[in-house]
Amino acid sequence: MKKALVIGAGPAGLTAAYELLDKCEDIEVTVLEESEHMGGISKTVEYKGNRMDMGGHRFFSKVPEVNEWWDKMLPMQAYPAADYKRLGINVELAEEGPDPEQTDRTMLARHRVSRIFFNQKFFDYPISLKFDTFKNMGLGTTIAVGFSYLASVIHKREEHSLEDFYINRFGKKLYSMFFEHYTANLWGRHPREIAPDWGSQRVKGLSILAILKDMFGKMIPGRKNRKVETSLIEEFKYPKLGPGQLWDVTADEIIKKGGVILKNHRVVNVVKDANDHITAVKAMTPEGEKVFEADYVISSMPVKDLVEGMNDVPEDMRAIASGLPYRDYITLGVLVPKLKLVNKTKIRTISDIIPDNWVYVHDKSVQMGRFQIYNNWSPYMIRDIENTVWVGLEYFCYENDDWWNMSEDDFAEFAIKEMVTMGLIDRADDVIDYHEEKVKKAYPAYFDTYDHIDELVEYLSSIDNLYCVGRNGQHRYNNLDHSMCTSFETVKNIKAGVKDKKNIWSVNTETEYHESK
Repeated sequence: MKKALVIGAGPAGLTAAYELLDKCEDIEVTVLEESEHMGGISKTVEYKGNRMDMGGHRFFSKVPEVNEWWDKMLPMQAYPAADYKRLGINVELAEEGPDPEQTDRTMLARHRVSRIFFNQKFFDYPISLKFDTFKNMGLGTTIAVGFSYLASVIHKREEHSLEDFYINRFGKKLYSMFFEHYTANLWGRHPREIAPDWGSQRVKGLSILAILKDMFGKMIPGRKNRKVETSLIEEFKYPKLGPGQLWDVTADEIIKKGGVILKNHRVVNVVKDANDHITAVKAMTPEGEKVFEADYVISSMPVKDLVEGMNDVPEDMRAIASGLPYRDYITLGVLVPKLKLVNKTKIRTISDIIPDNWVYVHDKSVQMGRFQIYNNWSPYMIRDIENTVWVGLEYFCYENDDWWNMSEDDFAEFAIKEMVTMGLIDRADDVIDYHEEKVKKAYPAYFDTYDHIDELVEYLSSIDNLYCVGRNGQHRYNNLDHSMCTSFETVKNIKAGVKDKKNIWSVNTETEYHESK
């Protein structure tokens, strides 16, 4: 039996561990996880019966292998329409089926609503060309947006930065309204300092033309399987008890198959021999340092930390890895009896709160980046769904900056004041309770030494038994399903004895999918 060590119990790590056990009978699998939780930044945190999703995770993919995998772990269930309506779930998706109160291991079908909060008004995200959008902008701004977009069509900029990328697709006026401030808030850098790769990775094929195409496509009666940009999807799956439920179930399945998962094991060293072949991994545990021998090492830990703990790394490669930047964030869960915001949409929800899963905050009067309404992700995330609203306030920061080092109470006081400023609640005394969670290295950033990432990838790929997977493992801001795909490709390579790792590093997000209506 050969030994595989998987570093990290996030989506990529757990997917790799499960697939190895499922596909390779001659490999023993051990997962080393530095925390108590499964799922990495896709974990679910429970506080007094209320659950928090770290960042908001939509379960949607156009990759059949991913969808089949999710269905195997957490199958979709059809519930009676009455239960859907009572719980605020899209009634159109309901069929007769089991009682949702008695079915824990399941995915729910969710209707995606995410909007932008700008100048105390709501705008669709992605920006739509509806009457309400033009009404909120006003006649003068609408005209300026139109001419600005036409100018961007006629005079395309060379894309040296994320600013160029956005202006080419939306025009300078829309960029200044809906992209510039938010992007600077998210990354702590102006968009002109960020590589355009991030835009192509996250915004994908979205543009004014894509929005127009989608809008007119919906007007064609009976049209099936129309192509839709990923950012425009309207339905997605979601685990009943939050995203962490999927990874807790996966961890249980790994153990059933004979795998070992060791929590509170933080990898500190990766030991290579003279031939650049990894022989062992060292981890700090509650009992002290332990050494684990390895034939294969699958790493989802941050590239920066991986290289730092590796021996005999060329100095230029070490410099690239040490300079790779990340953005961290803080989420404050806030429990209130209700939100002051009025639901002006046609979508009905429990207590008639606004229907958004999350809202991007572009309002310059506050420093909040985004807020989630957990009630709308899954009604089972809330202990008292009928009488309380559980909101997650998200702030982007750097580890050990002023926000990071604030006490929980001081940070809560600051964030709750911003809720009042935004009109989410009337006064701070409306808050019933709150809970803070900090997430390190949540977002791999595309600046500083990122320009040399290809050189580092080439070096890491030359280490024959090392496989880098997932968002942090590849320093790539990819989606959940594509993090999983890096692990699928890794296991295929190991099973087939393929040494070339280009297929693993080339996994990326497609720009479109087929949506059946």
